[in-house]
Amino acid sequence: MADPTTGPTTGPTAGRTGPLAGLRVVELAGLGPAPFAAMFLADQGADVVRVERSGAGFTMPVDPHRDTLQRGKRLLGVDLKHPGGAEVVLGLAERADVLLEGYRPGVAERLGVGPDDCRARNPALIYGRMTGWGQDGPLAQRAGHDPNYLALTGALHAIGREGGPPQLPLSLVGDFGGGAMYLVSGVLAALWEATRSGQGQVVDAAIVDGVSHLMASPYSLLAGGAWRDERGTNLIDSGAPFVDVYATADGGHMAVAALEAPFYAELLAGLGLADDPDLPGQWDRPRWPVMRARLAGAFATRTRDEWAGVFTGVDACAYPVLSLTEAPRHEHLRARGTFVDRDGHPEPAPAPRFSRTRTTLPSSPPAPGDDDPARVLGDWDVPRAAELLTGGAVAPATEGDH
Repeated sequence: MADPTTGPTTGPTAGRTGPLAGLRVVELAGLGPAPFAAMFLADQGADVVRVERSGAGFTMPVDPHRDTLQRGKRLLGVDLKHPGGAEVVLGLAERADVLLEGYRPGVAERLGVGPDDCRARNPALIYGRMTGWGQDGPLAQRAGHDPNYLALTGALHAIGREGGPPQLPLSLVGDFGGGAMYLVSGVLAALWEATRSGQGQVVDAAIVDGVSHLMASPYSLLAGGAWRDERGTNLIDSGAPFVDVYATADGGHMAVAALEAPFYAELLAGLGLADDPDLPGQWDRPRWPVMRARLAGAFATRTRDEWAGVFTGVDACAYPVLSLTEAPRHEHLRARGTFVDRDGHPEPAPAPRFSRTRTTLPSSPPAPGDDDPARVLGDWDVPRAAELLTGGAVAPATEGDH
C-alpha cells in the first residue's frame, strides 16, 4: 500500500488525496449498496477498479457519466464466463487490499472468485460481501429488495402516520444506511485488525443486520416501555405535534422538531401562539390533537419561504422542506460546499471531512471504453497481464480510451 498521506506518485491516480489514498479496491459490479460503498472508498482516496461483467442484467437508466455512484473509479470489462475471466479478477485480488461483491450467496464461488479463491492468492485481502439477507439463514438464497428487508426488521412497521399504512422511505434506510455503510464500517474495521494480525478476513454485511442495528434506539425504548409498537404514536415518528411536518399556504412544508422546552417556546412565539389560552401544554398528551390543529392552522396562513424567514436565526427547530433541486442552493450547504458542481449539475461532495488528509472531488464516472484495460492492469502490476489481455476475457480498449 502506498503512503496513506500522499497517495500514488505515478499513474492515473497520482495526486489523489484523502485518508485512504494508496488503498487498492476491486469492486465486482452490482447495483445499489456495494457500488455506493466502493464510491465512498474512492471518495476517500482509494484506487477502485470496478469489474463489469459482460452481458450483465439490469442497469440503471442513466448516462454512465452521470452515475455518481461510479465516480472516482476505473472500469474494466471482464467476461467471467470466459475461461480466463476469473484469472483476471484473481490477478487483481492478488494486488488488492479490499474486494467488494454484492452477488447472491454462492455466485462468486461458482464464478471462481469467491473468498477462498481470492484469499488463496492474497491472505491479507479483506473480502467484503454485501447482501440483503446475509450469507446464511433460511432466506439467504431468496430474492429481495430494500422494502422487503425493512419489512422483516420492524423498521417499515414503524414508519408512517398513526392509523395509516407503513410508508416506504427512500433506500437510504436499507440499501445505503443498513447496507453500504455497514459494509464500509466492516471493511475498515477488518483493515485495522489486519494491521496487527497481517491476515485478511471475510466481511458478511447484510442489510437486515445493519437496519436492525440502526433500530437500536427504538428497540431499547420499546424494552423500557417508552415506545409504543404503533407507528405515528411516538415522540419522533410524527406522534407528537411538535415533531412533525406542516403544510404552508403555498403547498410547501415546514419540518418541526421542537422537543426541548426552549425550542418549543421559540416555535410558539414565531407562530404567534405563545399567549394562546386555548393551546394545551406541551406534554398534555390527551390534548395533542388540539395542539396539532392549532399548529397546522398557523402554518397554513403563510408560505413556506415566509415561515423560513420568520424562523431564520431562531432556535425553534423549524426549517423549510427543500426539494432536490433547491437543497444545493441553500446558503448553509453552499457555504460548507456540501454539494459541488460537475458539468453544470449538482453532486454531493465527499463526506465526512478530515483536517489533514483532505479529500478532493473524484474523477467523473467512467463509461465502457473510457479506461484502457492494459493501463489498468499495468498500473496494478497484475501478473501475466499481457496474456490476460490477449486471451479474450478482458473487454478491448475502444476508440477514445485515455
